[in-house]
Amino acid sequence: MAHFAKISEQNEVLEVLTINDKDTLDSNNVETESVGQQFLQNCFNWPAHLWIKTSYNTRWGKYIEPNSNFVEATDQSKSFRGNYAQIGMIWDSENNIFIDQKPYPSWIKNVSEAKWQSPIGDAPDFTAEQLSQLQAGTHHWVHEWDEVNQIWNLIDLKA
Repeated sequence: MAHFAKISEQNEVLEVLTINDKDTLDSNNVETESVGQQFLQNCFNWPAHLWIKTSYNTRWGKYIEPNSNFVEATDQSKSFRGNYAQIGMIWDSENNIFIDQKPYPSWIKNVSEAKWQSPIGDAPDFTAEQLSQLQAGTHHWVHEWDEVNQIWNLIDLKA
């Protein structure tokens, strides 16, 4: 099956459709994005250039083994366009990736991982004690970005 994102003129993903592989085959029986785009234009009267092929098994710039619970594949040659497109994501044609909308003004686009990162990096890891409390269900720890102070805050949602 082939997956295509329908995008707006502002490059926002509006929906994602699945079509038969046969609907993407050119005259030489080779899967071709432009054939799929033309098929979708004919079916839905949405301009062909606003249908962008996406990979169901690509997340954060990595190809994930199908049916593997997010196990990264050893062969990354199938990694395609950063992320599997989802409604509300942005099509970044300059970098050829689908990416979430920018969550905070200070965050920086990490193109290789197709995600946004805080200016100080990822949230810190939980301590062993915090992990134990999470597993026991006594606390529900999360990290929350504080844009004003440019720091990660540790919050207990059970408090």
